[in-house]
Amino acid sequence: MATITMKELLEAGVHFGHQTKRWNPKMKEYIFGERNGIYIIDLQKTLKMFKEASKFVQDLAAEGKIVLFVGTKRQAQDAIAEEATKCGGFYINQRWLGGLLTNWVTVQKSVKRLKELDDMATDGRYELLPKKEVIKLERERKHLQANLAGIKNMNRLPDAIFVIDSNKEQIAVREARKLGIPVVAVVDTNCDPTEVDYVIPGNDDALRAIRLFTSKISESIAEGAQLMTDKQIADMSAATSEAQNAEAAVASEYSEETGAVDASEDISMEEVLGPGTHKKPVANEEADLPKVESQTV
Repeated sequence: MATITMKELLEAGVHFGHQTKRWNPKMKEYIFGERNGIYIIDLQKTLKMFKEASKFVQDLAAEGKIVLFVGTKRQAQDAIAEEATKCGGFYINQRWLGGLLTNWVTVQKSVKRLKELDDMATDGRYELLPKKEVIKLERERKHLQANLAGIKNMNRLPDAIFVIDSNKEQIAVREARKLGIPVVAVVDTNCDPTEVDYVIPGNDDALRAIRLFTSKISESIAEGAQLMTDKQIADMSAATSEAQNAEAAVASEYSEETGAVDASEDISMEEVLGPGTHKKPVANEEADLPKVESQTV
């Protein structure tokens, strides 16, 4: 499982929260203290809770389930896209479309349209259209690409979402909760931790802190996927060995039956069929030939 150290947290500035006048009282248990008018997050709790969140996403990945990365604030956009792609996941990093989860069927229509426009751009159909029409279609494609590129190949709802700043992504969090999808989120001192299933207390504004958390979650997912692959290989090997054993058993039974038949070839048929049965004599070929009388012409 991907691990994180206290030194890494300190170097990334994870312990810096918001100003004391901008805080959510529900975050009180995750705050260590205050310094220069800024709340300091308790990194001991961050370490413990990150480990739980990391184990959760790794177990999901090991079962072949989907984790959606969500982070639309400017500091998070690049990290979200890169790390989600690195572990073969999906992401939203430009704008959360309202109803993306709760109105999944309609969103899939937009995804289908994006794929259609991508095909038109690559298979030469653009060349058959007027220039103004191509410009219009390309503008539509870029708009869809910006919002849906990260989920273009996601053919079903995610099994969990990983969020940077649960306040900023409040709509995403509420949609996930409405559908019963677990939420893993980096939560700062101004956020409501009760809306999140797996809370990771930490700075959600610093670029280094965002990159640190996102990369570690990505590593956990990649390790979980590797565990699934190893398990599949082990299962295939077990299935192959079972098939070989079964084949060997069948071959053994067949050889035993064949041996029994071979041994019975020496048994006298008269004895098997009982008294009164005699072996049929072989006909004399010469005797069976019709006799031709010589005729005198």
